[in-house]
Amino acid sequence: MPVQPQQTSVEPAALSRGGLRRVLTVLCVTEITSWGILYYAFPVLAPGIAADTGWSIGTITAAFSLGLVVSALVGIPAGRWLDRFGPRLIMTGGSVLAAPALLGIATAPSLPWFFAAWALAGVAMACVLYQPAFAALTRWWGPRRVTALTAVTLSGGLASTVFAPLTATLAEHLAWRHTYLVLAAVLAAVTIPAHLFGLHGRWPRADPVEHHKHVHGAPGLIARSRAFVLLVAAIGLGTFAGFAVVVNQVPLLIGRGLSTSTAAWALGLGGLGQVLGRLGYGTLTARTSVRLRGVLILAAFAAATVLLAVLPGPAALLIAAAMLVGAARGVFTLLQATAISDRWGLRTMDGSTGS
Repeated sequence: MPVQPQQTSVEPAALSRGGLRRVLTVLCVTEITSWGILYYAFPVLAPGIAADTGWSIGTITAAFSLGLVVSALVGIPAGRWLDRFGPRLIMTGGSVLAAPALLGIATAPSLPWFFAAWALAGVAMACVLYQPAFAALTRWWGPRRVTALTAVTLSGGLASTVFAPLTATLAEHLAWRHTYLVLAAVLAAVTIPAHLFGLHGRWPRADPVEHHKHVHGAPGLIARSRAFVLLVAAIGLGTFAGFAVVVNQVPLLIGRGLSTSTAAWALGLGGLGQVLGRLGYGTLTARTSVRLRGVLILAAFAAATVLLAVLPGPAALLIAAAMLVGAARGVFTLLQATAISDRWGLRTMDGSTGS
């Protein structure tokens, strides 16, 4: 009786090269738009909101901060849904939700309404900002993910460069409420169809072979390990500092004598600094371990932040310091995107393989 040859099945690629380029292009465009409107518009508009409503800058910032906290909390279930179903549903839903959230912010007649609208915006942020985009590119691009992640963060780094001056220009001609209405329309027109029609494709399983030498246990055990907890704490504190700098940078520079428009341009040029900082990340990953890389990046981030805090002027030096902070923030974003997968691999982070 003849022996039948053993059949081996090779799982086809999830996306063709054209498909990979398509999702990368879509995410480059939508990350610029989402970050620019949901995040970078606020520091520019905050002084005008305070002047118009009588609410203090601290109170207004607290509402924005609530949105960030909600984004962090919603990010946990959103990550699980994305891991199971892929990014199309999550990111399209986030774009749809962002529009009414911005409408709520623009029309808020009272502080409770304003806080509630920012909480809703936080849900949208969890679904459309870097984290789901990073997860999508990491899974679809696999071993070449650093190339894709660098490309999308280089593009996303221009969000403040584009939208901070644009928001300042709109605010010179429109009230802050009308400015947010215009931005809401732009976000909906760009990101909803882009996510809906651009993120289709088979959602692959995590590669069980890649990084097998780095796998030391199930995801639950890794999440409780000392190394993981310390990494999360370091990245969390660094992210907190980065958000605090961005939110307070425009008021800080205005307090140093810059006009609102110039302060907005400084924030925008910080985005250019982010792009420049990210250009060298590939070389840094090739020459350093995850641990050393993290220490160097966080140290540079802290030093640049201190420099921005202590410089009294002139305007040119303040703008240069803002660009340095942007460069440090930009490379830190790539550390966020790659530290866990570089250290423990993709398979251990797959929610389907462990608790």
